[in-house]
Order: sequence, then C-alpha cells, then structure tokens
Amino acid sequence: MSWIEVIVLGVVQGLTEFLPISSSAHLRITSALFFEADAGASFTAVTQLGTEAAVLLYFAKDIWRISKTWIVGIWDSSVRGDPDYRMGWYVIVGSIPIGVIGFLFKDQIRSGLRNLWITATVLIVFALILAFAEYWGRQTRTLQRLTMRDGVVMGFAQAMALIPGVSRSGGTLTAGLFLNLTREAAARFSFLLAIPAVVMSGLFSLPDVFDPEGRAPTVAQMVVATVIAFAVGYAAIAWLLRYVAHHTLYAFVLYRVALGALVMALLMTGTISAT
Repeated sequence: MSWIEVIVLGVVQGLTEFLPISSSAHLRITSALFFEADAGASFTAVTQLGTEAAVLLYFAKDIWRISKTWIVGIWDSSVRGDPDYRMGWYVIVGSIPIGVIGFLFKDQIRSGLRNLWITATVLIVFALILAFAEYWGRQTRTLQRLTMRDGVVMGFAQAMALIPGVSRSGGTLTAGLFLNLTREAAARFSFLLAIPAVVMSGLFSLPDVFDPEGRAPTVAQMVVATVIAFAVGYAAIAWLLRYVAHHTLYAFVLYRVALGALVMALLMTGTISAT
C-alpha cells in the first residue's frame, strides 16, 4: 500500500464516517477507482478508531457524565431515574445487535458484501428510505425523551451498516427520524451508540490489517491514516451537528443517489471492477 493511498483513504474516512453517505462505501469506491484494489474491511475498521477517538474527545464531558452516573446507578437505586443512567443502558443494549451480527457474518462482510454492485444499489435504496424518513418523521422528540425501544431500534439500524453503502450514521439517523426524534437528537445518539461497536471492531481487526498475505500497510502507515481520520473526523462532527440543526437531509439523499448511479455506470462500462 502506497503512502498516497494511505493519506487519501485517511482523509476519506474522516470526511465520510459521520455523514449519512457511508464511509465504507467511499473507501471501497475510492480504492477501486484510484488504486485498483480494495483496501479491505479491516483497514476500514482500524481507521475508524481514529474517527471514534474524535467522538470520544468531542463528547468527553457527556461520556464521562453518562459513564459515572451509570456506574453509580448499578449500586445506588436512587439515581436510576436519571436520564444519564438510562442513556448508559440504551448505548449498551443498542450495541448488542451489531456485535452479534458482525461476529456471526464477519466472513461475508469482509468478502461478498463488498461487491460494488451491492454497494451502488444499497447507496440508492437507502437514500430513498432516508428521504422518506425525513419527509415522514415529525421530529417532536428530543434526546431527553429517548426510550429503550429507541435504543434497540437504532441499534438494529446501526447493524445494517455492516453492508457497505448503508452508512452507520445514515441508518441510525433514518431510524431516529422514523421514531420522531429531531435530527440533532438522532445524530447525537448515533455518535454515542457507535463508540462500543466501532472501538471493538477496530481492535478486533488489528491482527488482520497487517496480514502479510494481502496489500498490508505498515504500522507507520496505519498510524498516519488513523491520525488523519481523527483530525478530519473531529471537524466533521462539529459541522454535521450544526448542519442537522438547521437543514434537512435531502442534500445527502441526492448525493447518495448520484454516487450510486455513477458507480453503476462505471461498472457497466468496465471502468472499475465489482470485486
């Protein structure tokens, strides 16, 4: 793997991880279009540790408050009515689906589901679902009104992002809108919900990313890619939270449809390979 590829993919990961346009799809497409080979699911998972570090830093106060309240609540029943205590459980329970499904279908996720025909189709289909959620959702519920049902539903929506093209943030945002959460509330919970899943996925994939049988990056290259993803991702978090507070998600819908159509055209003309 070249240094140019490492830097480009690090930037792409940071820019797209938190937007509802699928970072895994963009890494897959960028690799196929400019570098003629798939960087691999393990590379994606490890660079996501950088973007998740950005989440940990950006939401450090919230994470500390929620974690502390949850731990105290385990032993002290008087704090179990606190929204932060409940939020801790919502994140934990909501993280179970992606962990179980990811473990059971890890081989398919790393191989067959990375076919670009699947990626392009999923980009378009889930764009239309996101558009419907944006149109239909009443957006009357704030983060303080989140329930365990919301956590479970959004957890299963997050699990669908194991398919490149769905988008983890896009799936959880879509589910949140269908549950009548505001865009900002859905986005904030999406960030918190991603922490256990992405961190565990990245750590689990560390041994595979340096597999000498493949186009393995060096340790230095992985560190650089992850640091770039962290820096760009931190800026993307701040931008997205400001954006969703005042704008609809239709711009992302149009982008996803256009990108999916472009990838299909490139595949049909033989410009890029599906595998």
